[in-house]
Amino acid sequence: MDHREQKGHIEAEIPASAVDEALRAVEQVEARRAVDAPAPGEAGGDAGTDAGGAARLAAELDLSQALARETKQKLDEVHDRWLRAVADLENYRKRAQREKEEVQKFGIERLLLDLLPVLDNLDRALAVAPAGDPLVDGVKLVRASLEQVLGRHGVKPFSALGQRFDPARHEALLQVPTTDAEPGTVVLEHGRGFTLADRLVRPAMVGVAVAPAPAGAGGGEAA
Repeated sequence: MDHREQKGHIEAEIPASAVDEALRAVEQVEARRAVDAPAPGEAGGDAGTDAGGAARLAAELDLSQALARETKQKLDEVHDRWLRAVADLENYRKRAQREKEEVQKFGIERLLLDLLPVLDNLDRALAVAPAGDPLVDGVKLVRASLEQVLGRHGVKPFSALGQRFDPARHEALLQVPTTDAEPGTVVLEHGRGFTLADRLVRPAMVGVAVAPAPAGAGGGEAA
């Protein structure tokens, strides 16, 4: 390389390859700067994107909460319907059980009502039978056997003679004027009462004592 000195200035010749390499290096740096530099209008892009994403997340959260509330309301309604169905089923089961027990206890009630007149006739036959009649023992045996059969099915007779008249258990057929018993006392019994499983099937049919009319009252009115 030639060097020339003119009035204190030094000049040097630079190879062309070195110049080309330096230009390429500058171009590469400028290219990297152009790639890394944000485009116009992109400086606030990240902030806008962040704001839009937050709004979208908030909207999705509100929608999820609304759906959750709606689902919970539907589940509560289904749960209430299920509870009512279970309660109805339990009530039906209990009612069916009660009806079954009542059928078992009182299923013979209609048959019993048809048999009671037979017992009444046996009672009346014994009441009017003459003393020493050989048939009396046979009638008593038949009546006792019939009462035993009915007793095995929960049927019990009861008598009202000598008791205070009870409209819940007695049926008054007539009034009997008498001084031998207090008014309201049962002095006659046309038919005994019967219960089935402790429930009244037929009341006792009775005559109730009443105070007799004053003596001479009717005669004075006739005179």
